[in-house]
Amino acid sequence: MRKLIAILFAVFFISSFLLPVVLARNKQSIVCAVYFTGVGCQYCAKTDPIVLVDLLKKNPNLVVIEYEIYQQPVNAPLLFEYDSEYNFGLGIPLIIFDKDNYLIGGTPIIKNTREIIDKSNSNNCSLIDGSSVDFNNLDLTFLPGQPKIWKSKRILLKINDGGNNEVLKRLLVIDDISSVFEGINYETIESKPVPLSGKKIYFDNAIQLDGWIFQWNGEKIDRDTQQVNIQKNATSTAVDVVSKSTSGEKLTLTKILSLAVVDAINPCALAVLTLMLIAILTYNPKKKRDILLAGLAFTCSVFIMYLFYGLVIIKSFQLIQVLTNVRILLYKILGFAAIILGILNLKDAVRYKAGSFLTEMPLSMRPRVKKIISGITSPKGAFIAGLFVTVFLLPCTIGPYVIAGGILSTLELIKTMPFLLLYNLIFILPMVAITLIVYVGFAKVEDVSGWKDQNIKYLHLITGLIMFILGLAIVLGWV
Repeated sequence: MRKLIAILFAVFFISSFLLPVVLARNKQSIVCAVYFTGVGCQYCAKTDPIVLVDLLKKNPNLVVIEYEIYQQPVNAPLLFEYDSEYNFGLGIPLIIFDKDNYLIGGTPIIKNTREIIDKSNSNNCSLIDGSSVDFNNLDLTFLPGQPKIWKSKRILLKINDGGNNEVLKRLLVIDDISSVFEGINYETIESKPVPLSGKKIYFDNAIQLDGWIFQWNGEKIDRDTQQVNIQKNATSTAVDVVSKSTSGEKLTLTKILSLAVVDAINPCALAVLTLMLIAILTYNPKKKRDILLAGLAFTCSVFIMYLFYGLVIIKSFQLIQVLTNVRILLYKILGFAAIILGILNLKDAVRYKAGSFLTEMPLSMRPRVKKIISGITSPKGAFIAGLFVTVFLLPCTIGPYVIAGGILSTLELIKTMPFLLLYNLIFILPMVAITLIVYVGFAKVEDVSGWKDQNIKYLHLITGLIMFILGLAIVLGWV
């Protein structure tokens, strides 16, 4: 009996000594950082690769909870809430280790983040209510918004509420990922690249489980050892959800096309073209070939200049992205601007007044435009005149273009080119059509000008309806 008691006592003593060690091994010492960024932010393009690539590779115990606020607007209010508790300010990029250790702006993050991590064996995750908690005790399912949680070569993306907190954390920290899949329901899906500012991060494997997407590099799932593994095609609805969550960008082709159509039927743009054609006919009425060449040359110069203006508009929007509190509200501001332009055009449809504010060329500018156009005597002259006339066209055509530029500003400048080219091709289509109609002889320039004057209220009505509906849809979040 004494021997049995001694053995039991020894077992109890050894267990009480070893148990904390075993538990400590299962619970890693984690350095936790909360990172606010925005895809399209020029300073974030410098810090994203450092925080979300380099540091994660060099620090296997680092966990980064990322909140992207430009393409995922649901995360934008969280920056305000963090600021109300921590008083960090509203700028991005922003990385938070605790209330005393945080870095805001490109240069401070680039210079000092590594040092903070090297000095920290572990720290608590800073929460939105001002509190903090060790990562091992953090409930990921209660994190607000749509965070991306990075660790080493793995990432969790929240796409909906729900999920098993313990399973999610084990997916991030356990070496043998396949052991986590035993006994859980999940769907194997196609991996989706995760966008950063200026680049994308690609993963080898992906699954969806209970409102989350888990992606990782390395070993694949051993399908034979799993209880549930529903293989899906690339067209899986889960993949669609990832696509929407990671590129929550409000950019759609429909919006750009709508704005381009509105700009294309602008009365003052049509009026300027007809004035130019009349000038050519007056100078040499028998040379119809000059009408064709002059019309196309004028249209070409308008296309080139408006493409340049578009790039300037987009770059201007991108430059204010450092003012995050302005950038967060930008999309709504563009929506309200579209509503106002719609109302102004509807007003002109009901009670037309030549030279109306923001809908037509001001009356004070028209004599100058006529003077420039009256001097056109050749296709070359038409091209040169087009370069100057676009400046006078801007007051009546700039509205839709500015809205389109604001929508496109979340993309890299080079990636906006296809949209700008499409927008401006649509913008000049009526000019090309009028030129061809007059050249072929289907109608005279006077007929085109007369048709424009007779239907100017309808043109404003169509423009007003499209702009108002589009603006309302943007403000209410329908598109």
